[in-house]
Amino acid sequence: MPMFRSRDCYSTPDEVYREAKARGMDVVTITDHDSIDGCLEFLSRHPDAPDFLMGEEIECRLPDRGIRLHLGVFGLTERMHAEMRALRGDVRETAAFLRAAGAALVLHHPFHFFRGEIPAQEYLNALLPLVDAVEVRNGTMLPAHNDVASAIAGAWRRRGTGQPMGETGGSDAHVLGHVGDTWTAVEVEAQGGDARRPAPLGQVFLNGLRGGRSTAAGLQGTAGRFAFEIYGVVFNYWGGLIGLRPSGLTASERLTGAACSIVSLPFQFTPLLVSLAQKQGERRRVARFARELG
Repeated sequence: MPMFRSRDCYSTPDEVYREAKARGMDVVTITDHDSIDGCLEFLSRHPDAPDFLMGEEIECRLPDRGIRLHLGVFGLTERMHAEMRALRGDVRETAAFLRAAGAALVLHHPFHFFRGEIPAQEYLNALLPLVDAVEVRNGTMLPAHNDVASAIAGAWRRRGTGQPMGETGGSDAHVLGHVGDTWTAVEVEAQGGDARRPAPLGQVFLNGLRGGRSTAAGLQGTAGRFAFEIYGVVFNYWGGLIGLRPSGLTASERLTGAACSIVSLPFQFTPLLVSLAQKQGERRRVARFARELG
């Protein structure tokens, strides 16, 4: 909520990395919304980490109807992030630039923003040629949503276009409690060259993702998990106001935020109702698109 100057997440990059590694991740990435600050902060302290990959979740548009969508981008650089920002109004230009520069692209939660502005198959035909994989297991999306995404990726592979189409999973975690609950695995190909100097883990992951050799596993979303995420951010926001979590706010902004929080306290316990309503809407939309796609 902009009036409260709340963040989407209050976990530090090092906390996210440690949590992910503790839960068995070989390679870790942080895909903040339209930002690589978390990745850069981690790499500034761990510049030689072989198991950390630069990532970002970019909001783009399918310009004909202004349809919003999220692209997961893996293996990008600071320069690529800066130059791509002017292209986000057209997902086709964004994807062409990033793939030419060597990044791997994933269509995240394909029906989160889509509202049937165009026929569902036309929507997918416009987007799937642009990406290396589809997110088929999102830790906050309903199983029905993830199942339709998986069916889409499978149907695309059966079309025999010659384009690899992998599947990915992501926790979509905004609190530490859900980091690493959902993940992507890649099939590793035999590496040529000097066996004494194997490729870094991040590069191995990228190669598998670009080659369509990725699968997804882990937990899926429920209204309860979604509400846990929201309340977790609210409690961390309060922690930031009293100095227990980093907030990026000045003393006066923290004082103002605390006053607004106290006044609006009764309304801060409505996220459960919001999450229930959103999940009901998601369930209806996904069922409609599943019928339309046959």
